[in-house]
Amino acid sequence: MPVSRTKVLVVDDDDEVRQTLSEQLRMHGFEVSEAADGLSAWMAIRQDAPHAVLLDLAMPRLGGLETLKAIRAFDPSIVTVVVTGLSDRDLHRQALELGAVAVLEKPVGGAQLARVLGRSDFLPPAPARVLVVDDDAEVREMLEGLLASHGFEAATAPNGDLAMQAIARRAPDVVLLDVVMPGLSGVEILQAIQTVAPRVKVIMVSGEATPAQRMRSLALGAFDFVMKPVDTAYLLRSVDVAVGMKQLESH
Repeated sequence: MPVSRTKVLVVDDDDEVRQTLSEQLRMHGFEVSEAADGLSAWMAIRQDAPHAVLLDLAMPRLGGLETLKAIRAFDPSIVTVVVTGLSDRDLHRQALELGAVAVLEKPVGGAQLARVLGRSDFLPPAPARVLVVDDDAEVREMLEGLLASHGFEAATAPNGDLAMQAIARRAPDVVLLDVVMPGLSGVEILQAIQTVAPRVKVIMVSGEATPAQRMRSLALGAFDFVMKPVDTAYLLRSVDVAVGMKQLESH
């Protein structure tokens, strides 16, 4: 199941360094929280565990190595990257032996942090993106809420023109597409998507389509066809399978 945006906790007793690191991470799309020392970090982790921690070594109350030990004991899946001004190689070695995935010496740039934290071998994947295209505002809102509550990154468009603009800016993984709409019909939008973004999986969603329209949509490459009122469990399964198929085809 998709997950939310990567959460990173920045732990450093130097306010300026902490704020700079946090701002660099936010600029690269991470969700960031802060702690000024190891003890505050430990309390924050227990309340809401992040995906990753940037951890200074020299801090009051609870030092970096002690904090690292506590993090590993609490949840070894939390990625810990040490960011330190200390050039002591023995300390670096100890941090790596305790489970840090990397030790970076200050100053550290945002691009370097993003590269380290963006490694797919230890961070969760980005959430799958789903675009809901429907001229009914209530349907758009319902589907957007359903998708967001199940970990997808959801966006909406009320018509085909705006949908194609959104796809051109950033192609989603899946499109939930109404069949009967003013302006471009769902079938016409499906054909346009196949031309502009052929890897996008399109699931048609409609309560008015005729059997002929359903068959034509599937023949033109729609991944699935879901009738309204929507069976939400079926729709979520269909979206999950569509995302999985797209990922397989991308490798």
